[in-house]
Amino acid sequence: MKKTLSLLFVICFLACKQQSSSTKDFKTTFEKSNGTATATYKETIEYYQQLADSYPEITLTEIGETDSGHPLHLVIFNTDGKTDINIIKNSPKNRVLINNGIHPGESDGIDASMMKLRDIVQSDSLKKSYKNTLINIIPIYNIGGALNRNSHTRVNQNGPKEYGFRGNAQNYDLNRDFVKQDTKNAVSFAQIFHTIDPDVFIDNHVSNGADYQYAITHLFTQHNKLGGALGKFIETQMRPALETSLIIKRIPITPYVNVWGKTPKEGWTQFFDSPRYSTGYTTLFNTFGMMVETHMLKPYKIRVEQTYALMHSMLEFTEERSVDIKALRKNAVHEILAKEAYPITFEINPKKEPATIQFRGYQGTYIDSKVTTGKRMFYDRSKPYLEPVDYYNEYRPKKEVTIPKAYILKNGWSKILERLDNNQIQYKKFDNDTIILAEYMRIKKYKTRKNAYEGHYLHYDTEVTKDTVEQQFFKGDIYIPTQQKGIRYIIETLEPEATDSFFNWNFFDTILQQKEGYSAYVFEDIAEQFLKDNPEIQKEFEEKLKNDQNFTKSPRAQLNFIFKKSPYYEKAHNLLPIYKVFK
Repeated sequence: MKKTLSLLFVICFLACKQQSSSTKDFKTTFEKSNGTATATYKETIEYYQQLADSYPEITLTEIGETDSGHPLHLVIFNTDGKTDINIIKNSPKNRVLINNGIHPGESDGIDASMMKLRDIVQSDSLKKSYKNTLINIIPIYNIGGALNRNSHTRVNQNGPKEYGFRGNAQNYDLNRDFVKQDTKNAVSFAQIFHTIDPDVFIDNHVSNGADYQYAITHLFTQHNKLGGALGKFIETQMRPALETSLIIKRIPITPYVNVWGKTPKEGWTQFFDSPRYSTGYTTLFNTFGMMVETHMLKPYKIRVEQTYALMHSMLEFTEERSVDIKALRKNAVHEILAKEAYPITFEINPKKEPATIQFRGYQGTYIDSKVTTGKRMFYDRSKPYLEPVDYYNEYRPKKEVTIPKAYILKNGWSKILERLDNNQIQYKKFDNDTIILAEYMRIKKYKTRKNAYEGHYLHYDTEVTKDTVEQQFFKGDIYIPTQQKGIRYIIETLEPEATDSFFNWNFFDTILQQKEGYSAYVFEDIAEQFLKDNPEIQKEFEEKLKNDQNFTKSPRAQLNFIFKKSPYYEKAHNLLPIYKVFK
């Protein structure tokens, strides 16, 4: 009798569970509000937890910490059932990573992703369509910003009613932190990213700037920067396919309108996503990256629906072209290493004619302000137009470096080592002291931002001098070979002239500080004797006195010139603790 009752209980339990998941209300906050509200952080995580409890294809897991004190979550869709995250990287399936809420006021992707996963697991045909794809979603990346909920900080935006704040718990803009990794969020993102090793990455945003007819724009990583076969594929295959797919769905789309202080009619350049940005970072590891940028002034309901449609199109394309995507990624490192040089800075190519886009805009002009004494931009929505505009999306390398066999980082720079570890860069430490023929780099000049930028005073326009010497290295110094998957990351962080190098992000600022100096009255006698003993420097000194009026007027500058030529000047000043080995 007991066995019969137990069996009846199990049957009843399973039937009830099946019934509850089929009858459970999985409507989102967005849908319940008729497209005017977005889910809170708590509502979002609870929603995914309920999906995971009800459908075996959904896994909800925690990975890493955030500055807010809350863990970062990852949601995984896999038709094979519950998924161990540690096996994703080696899965033969397509791997897609979708990031939401990096700026929680730009919440379109948060709601669209919730509905997208629900619709997939509740449709047998969609589950079948994505049987070869692992869909990985970060529900809300900037949790601290999402908890800082309000209705006023997105003054330019048309809905939702309430939303999160752009800055995270430490007030960092997380979409400037991917390569420098000052936040726990960025460290945890790196952990997720390298655990998944996605083929395609999508980051959902809302745009700012000009007004125009489109409710959605795309921002693929800059194709020249991505380079080679990857860059050609994203520009000539992936982008056109996405645009065509959305046009078929009657959703007009255009490249991100990178226009500030003028109207789109004047044309614009493609946004250049250096590694501080999400897609600039993910493409360092040969992932195809794109940002979705809906338009701030369009109704929230339309923006979310079109974000949903775009993600659907990207998932379809990934399924259809998975063989090509995987082959291109597999060959990317070999393609880089087959070349002698690697570009570290870019500029618009003046020799290339701009592309022409048939653009749907509104007539824009400057009119008298009713608030200030100046002029204001005014877009007249009663005057829409469809006209060709110039789109400058061809960049060329401005500066290149010869790819070394390896970089050597002197021991003691723990912050650099932490970031190499975060990004699974392979290296080894010297077991013994050794002498190696290596190239050193000394900072020649640089500029620095006058105002704080994301917790730093960023350097730019950096230039170095180089020379090759028999260099003494010691036990514990770090040998970093370039022949590895992270070659792009290694070069673009360790080459000081690269846009988002660790030097430019102030990680090596202590080398810019001279630790020893001199008292002029003491050094005068030493300087006099030094010039007598070194006639070639004496001649150089006299020539500078003749030709440089500012130098002639400054006794201190004259002593500095001699001091820096003398053996008393410290060799470590402006010398980077990074060396390059070519043989």
